[in-house]
Amino acid sequence: MTQTESPAAMRSASGYDLTPPTDSQRAVLEADLSPEEKRVLLAHGTEAPFCGTLLGEKRAGVFCCRECGLPLFRSVTKFESGTGWPSFTEPVDPAHVRAVRDDSHGMVRVETRCARCDSHQGHVFPDGPPPTGLRYCINSVALSFVADGEPLPDPLGRGDGGRDEGTA
Repeated sequence: MTQTESPAAMRSASGYDLTPPTDSQRAVLEADLSPEEKRVLLAHGTEAPFCGTLLGEKRAGVFCCRECGLPLFRSVTKFESGTGWPSFTEPVDPAHVRAVRDDSHGMVRVETRCARCDSHQGHVFPDGPPPTGLRYCINSVALSFVADGEPLPDPLGRGDGGRDEGTA
């Protein structure tokens, strides 16, 4: 058993280790974030609309959690919602995105968080296109894009970031 594995390791159906980072791993992951990434991912902030670097990303690939590298959304599920944030119809694996009730700012919404590191990603709304009818409205700064054929990030050293999930 390695330092990053435990007997109670939680795995998604797609084979990713969803065990939360240890305190020391989390400190390393957070030290690598820019001030804006910290504001969004850790303090549940929102980037300005139409300013995110991934809004116009159209290459084939996968969008991963910027903090821990977990694959969250495939490019084939990305669509233009007109809202100013990258929007997706469904996650790579339902177990990779956690939904949390958000009643801040005088409204009730569903916040989306990375299921592994619990970082804030954005919100999900029931006004998306078929086939799911959902719109995962995600902050660009909360994601990293990996083009098809490139290895996925594996900042936790769990060995599940070497696969190309963009086309799987």
